[in-house]
Amino acid sequence: MSSMSNLILDFGIDPSMLKFLGEGLQRPECILAEQDGTLWTADSRGGVVRLRHDGTQEIVTQRISEHFESAESEASRYLTGTLPNGLAFARNGDILISNFGTDRLEIMSRSGESKVLADSIDGEAIGKVNFVLRDSQDRIWITISTKIKNWMHALKPDLDDGYIARYVDGKFRIVASGFHFTNEIRMDAKEEYLYVAETTGGCISRMKVREDGSLGDREVFGPSSLGAGAWPDGIAFDSYGNLWGTCVYSDKLWAITPQGDLRVFLDEGDPVKVKALEEQFFAGSVTEEVLFATGRGVAPWMASVTFGGADLQTLYVGSLKGTRVPYLRAPIPGLPMVHWNDRRV
Repeated sequence: MSSMSNLILDFGIDPSMLKFLGEGLQRPECILAEQDGTLWTADSRGGVVRLRHDGTQEIVTQRISEHFESAESEASRYLTGTLPNGLAFARNGDILISNFGTDRLEIMSRSGESKVLADSIDGEAIGKVNFVLRDSQDRIWITISTKIKNWMHALKPDLDDGYIARYVDGKFRIVASGFHFTNEIRMDAKEEYLYVAETTGGCISRMKVREDGSLGDREVFGPSSLGAGAWPDGIAFDSYGNLWGTCVYSDKLWAITPQGDLRVFLDEGDPVKVKALEEQFFAGSVTEEVLFATGRGVAPWMASVTFGGADLQTLYVGSLKGTRVPYLRAPIPGLPMVHWNDRRV
């Protein structure tokens, strides 16, 4: 953490001043940024979309043995088929894909050739593979939100079957469990702690990362609840040590300071619809009708935050229902991701 003042304390966002990149995107849940300004967004058509700031874009679809038909209804688009979710760059520039539809970790070249890295753990189905993270030691971490096939049935406050695994020697190994719908994970600047967005837990937790790659005890970072409609999804650090994040369904953009204080910058959810969903959630009986009624604003079903631009001071926002990527000038540069200084051969 810098000795300078924390610039997010006086920061605000005027939604009308946001800019947008891309068009016709489908489920741009996760965004990767490169130094030259290129963005890569996950896309439910089965791959990623390459976005450039000159306005050009192209979709790169996975060429893999199975073929998945595109679904018709809104709900089925989020429940079936191939659903590239979390993304990370491998050291050679290939794209690691945590596929929330096929329930496996995949890797795709930038031209689309794909293969499955793993789809089971200890001989059993792995569950809903949500996010993938590569650290500076080239370790690959993934999150499993739930073991329940239909993730909508896992939207309950008392279900903690989420876990974190590492990909080691061609296999997954569980390193921590007992999470409430494990979502995105990040490490701080020194990779001392692994931070976890627990979507149905309504909070961020963290664990000490030991030298051997094992994890310490779980503790809550920041508020024990991020407030009404608190379903944290994506997270990312800036260079000061603030942890930025989103709440899906309630469409919030927020940050937690190093001291654990919460700042909310955008709250675009429909209060009536968010309250209806929250009531069903705490009753353990979320329905498609009430769930899919939520989501509005600049990035409906706000899902992730990514720092990019040459100075890492452009903040991009991913979403599950949006068709464009909104972006803004952040008050503080982001913490460089491990791929930022990779040299590809």
